[in-house]
Amino acid sequence: QVQLVESGGGLVQAGGSLRLSCAASGTIFRINAMGWYRQAPEKQRELVATIASGGSTNYADSVKGRFTISRDNAKNTVHLQMNSLKPEDTAVYYCKGTIAIDSLRLDYWGQGTQVTVSS
Repeated sequence: QVQLVESGGGLVQAGGSLRLSCAASGTIFRINAMGWYRQAPEKQRELVATIASGGSTNYADSVKGRFTISRDNAKNTVHLQMNSLKPEDTAVYYCKGTIAIDSLRLDYWGQGTQVTVSS
């Protein structure tokens, strides 16, 4: 089995910072791509940031310049440093990992961690 566990969520005032972490366990395979998604109440889940095994990153326009994604390939972990937080960042944040075996893609999701940004 593969399990992803998020941590680091909480309540913070606008302008503050949080650092989310996601640790993968239960697999001997290195996760090829990892990312963060978020889902606010009554809204669809959206991509926040992704990072490939080689370190290439991609960010949603709404978080560029404020959020930074990073990973530790040896530990199959991914982090999301969130600065200058805004109330609209409030959501449940989910970690996603993708394992590639030839043409096969296997996606795994964490349980989510709540981030609440107050005015």
